[in-house]
Amino acid sequence: MKYIKLIIEYDGTNYQGWQTQRSGLTIQDTISKTISDITDEQIKLISASRTDAGVHALGQVAAFRTDSVLPADTIKRALNAKLPKDIRILEAEDVDSEFHPRYRALRKSYFYLIEKTQKQSVFLHRYAWRIPVSLDLGSMSRAAAILHGEHDFSAFRGSGCSAKTTVRTIYSITLSGYDSIDFMAAKIHGDFIKIRIKANAFLRHMVRNIIGTLIEVGKGRIAPEKVADILTSCDRKMAGPTAPAKGLFLEKVFYPVRESEKV
Repeated sequence: MKYIKLIIEYDGTNYQGWQTQRSGLTIQDTISKTISDITDEQIKLISASRTDAGVHALGQVAAFRTDSVLPADTIKRALNAKLPKDIRILEAEDVDSEFHPRYRALRKSYFYLIEKTQKQSVFLHRYAWRIPVSLDLGSMSRAAAILHGEHDFSAFRGSGCSAKTTVRTIYSITLSGYDSIDFMAAKIHGDFIKIRIKANAFLRHMVRNIIGTLIEVGKGRIAPEKVADILTSCDRKMAGPTAPAKGLFLEKVFYPVRESEKV
């Protein structure tokens, strides 16, 4: 038996998130079924992150055990030939049997895209949250800085979260403004904000609840320094609304560097 690691890219618009559910199409079910069709065996696909319905991924990581003699690269090519066009396997490789996509991860990086506009580009409505008012990026950055470090993030935890602990460590939150986005060898001009968050792990809806709170700060409805009170309150009702899923991307999952990769 061997263990195969996948790096996956997907557009989450048409799916009920990553994790298998009783109803609704999921990324996990779609890929698992396709692997089973290729290897003629039932497999269990484990991911690094259980992304919500409508959330996208540029670098989701998953792994599965198989008795198939097919090389990892052959499985990758077969998957890309059979999977829907909104899911793509970027890499496939054999890994040690002790590798676990979630438990071995050191940190994860997500980013969120916001477009400040009255009329959104038709090419971005699936991937950015349209905010039709001005936002104070400086105030949002000051509020974001309060969230750095190890804290109890209960105030930003979504309902239904089953995490055993609500303590997480945020290593960085960066907010960047852009006046255009590259798209199909052209540029879409506008007023964009990209918020990137790196942490050791995230609670359910944690990123989207942080984004929703920062937007309230940007609108002037919450003072930047009040974010400290929200954090220490551990009360979800104190924080801002949950941002829409469509602007959120799982960017990368980081793992310990293997000895063979060290220079």
